[in-house]
Amino acid sequence: MRAARHPATWLPDLVFGLIAALSLAPFGLWAATPLALAALLWRLAEAPPATVLWRALAAGFGWFALALFWITEPFLVDVARHGWMAPFALILMAAGGALFWALPAWAAARLSQGPVARAAAIAAALVLSDWLRGWIFTGFPWAQIGHGWIDTPVAQIAATTGALGLSLLTVTMAALPVAARAMGRKATLAGGMAAILLGAGCWAVGAARLAAPLPTDRDLILRIVQPDATQSLKWDPEWSAVFLRRLLDLSAEPGRRDLVIWPETAVNFLLEEAAEVLPVLSQAADAPLVMGIQRREGSRFYNSLATILPGGTVAEVYDKFHLVPFGEYIPWGDALARFGIGAFAAQQGNGYSPGPGPVAMTLPGMPDFQPLICYEAIFPQHLRALDQRPGWLLQATNDAWFGTLSGPYQHLDQARLRAIETGLPLVRAANTGVSAVIDARGQIRDSLPLNTAGKIDAALPGALPPTRWQAWGNAPVLALILLILGASVRRRTSSS
Repeated sequence: MRAARHPATWLPDLVFGLIAALSLAPFGLWAATPLALAALLWRLAEAPPATVLWRALAAGFGWFALALFWITEPFLVDVARHGWMAPFALILMAAGGALFWALPAWAAARLSQGPVARAAAIAAALVLSDWLRGWIFTGFPWAQIGHGWIDTPVAQIAATTGALGLSLLTVTMAALPVAARAMGRKATLAGGMAAILLGAGCWAVGAARLAAPLPTDRDLILRIVQPDATQSLKWDPEWSAVFLRRLLDLSAEPGRRDLVIWPETAVNFLLEEAAEVLPVLSQAADAPLVMGIQRREGSRFYNSLATILPGGTVAEVYDKFHLVPFGEYIPWGDALARFGIGAFAAQQGNGYSPGPGPVAMTLPGMPDFQPLICYEAIFPQHLRALDQRPGWLLQATNDAWFGTLSGPYQHLDQARLRAIETGLPLVRAANTGVSAVIDARGQIRDSLPLNTAGKIDAALPGALPPTRWQAWGNAPVLALILLILGASVRRRTSSS
């Protein structure tokens, strides 16, 4: 408790957490995370467990506060009603995320003994917490420790290890000089050099993968339409008509297109009410259309994607199943709805109901694709849930909620990581941007910037063979983490 009474004891750790987050978009300083984590581990390796708890809590708070400061943006769409919630949302999110650093670090410190074992145990525990964040309380694997590598060749190792492997690489680079510290100055320098060589080796492997030829693009032209519908105006009756006209005009522009794609909740009407307008949409597209739209089934509402065939026939409907807690649904929503409490971002009803789960959608003349609506693209486990591998991934999203500073770019980066992990191209249709065509190695082929109305006409990139990550998932990395933790605990037992 003494550490809690003296801010100076944890203030450096808060700063290290802030510095570490500079690797994430929009900053992109990829070296910041391993360097700042090395400084943090240096302070934690010889501290008592109670001090480790407070220092890791401060560092985690700094990391998540800077990484997730975009979380305030949804509350600023309607400042008069929700603006007061913005600082509380950021503080609560940062504090909640900080617990995912503090509690595993504290447990690792208690279960290990000596600076070498403790540095290794805490580093492994932080990676384990990255994995747990993807599952606990429906999951939120945003701002993982390894995400700072996404815009570098090092990200290519995710084709084998997944995003979790990038986190393990980062903490390993940070822990090597700290673990060697107990053996003297020369050993510390050798540990630092080993960390640099490890990073350089992964960089070289990734660069070689990027240099290898890609499969030939498919002879299919996709038209991705970005209407730039400002969130504060999106549901206004007059403005929604303006945004619909943009969608129609951009879809109808001359040029070949074999499929037209609109973003999440592209229109302000329900699918059940669209029988008369669907032929108009289809005529403008002059090709099959995939569109984000809300739908109703009895008293339930769904955030959906619908495929519309020429003539206006609805072919298939996909319902988003991994919903945003408190944004798209409220836990115990049916009971709370009686008191007028509904989901923050859901336009219809008191919140959305979840769909049945991951699916592949089919269209004539097109390879099957796996749809991902907005938030679903941050969960890699959903991409291993299908019995048969699709030909490509489609993300329809409305990043207008996230502002313009960091949220949309971090979301885009994670979509790129999904392409690397699976070896599948990913096509992204975003309401206000960033819409993009991403190849099977996560490289952006074409894109539309934020707050720009426009379209992309691009060939569908080819798919690579199934990756090792798609075959193995996170099992090898998790096994290695548990091995490190087990070795650290065994060393403590043998020492005592």
